[in-house]
Amino acid sequence: MVAEDILTELQDIMRNRRISKNDLMVILKKYAGIISAYDLMMATARMRKDGEYIQSQYREKYLKIYIKHFIMRMKEVRENNDDMESEIDITSLKNSFHLLELTFEKEKSANDKYDKFPLIYVITSLYTTFILEEPIHPVGSEFPGNLKVSEEKGKYYCPVKDNQKDNPNAICHLCLAEQTPNI
Repeated sequence: MVAEDILTELQDIMRNRRISKNDLMVILKKYAGIISAYDLMMATARMRKDGEYIQSQYREKYLKIYIKHFIMRMKEVRENNDDMESEIDITSLKNSFHLLELTFEKEKSANDKYDKFPLIYVITSLYTTFILEEPIHPVGSEFPGNLKVSEEKGKYYCPVKDNQKDNPNAICHLCLAEQTPNI
């Protein structure tokens, strides 16, 4: 089993008329199980390197929130034994599949065919969106201009969602957050 196999398994499960959260979790847990502590350390190092380009006043907040909610989600996925019979939105999953494929290719390291960062990215995106039903950028994620992802009355809002609408590769298209009103 290699990381890219998750895409094949997702295609297979999308042939079903109904997909429960449990069905998706079986796949997510299986692939989270092939991610080692070393893979998580390498992903953390990559995020720290990417963080070098973020404005200094946001950098530490970015690293803290993303390492916690991105990298550490693998432990959460592996340990999640909740019984979740509710169905996921299969249409949304099907509509986002091409984006997941693009993300996998875009995040793949040209120098390391064993790089698990793309797998971590896809698992985290699917788990957050379809299992937890939360935005991909966690509540409190801060963007330039002191703008933050927020939650009000069970709805999630992102101040930069509309900025990505013309970017077909943006993972924001998978995210269930709505554009923050009046921004």
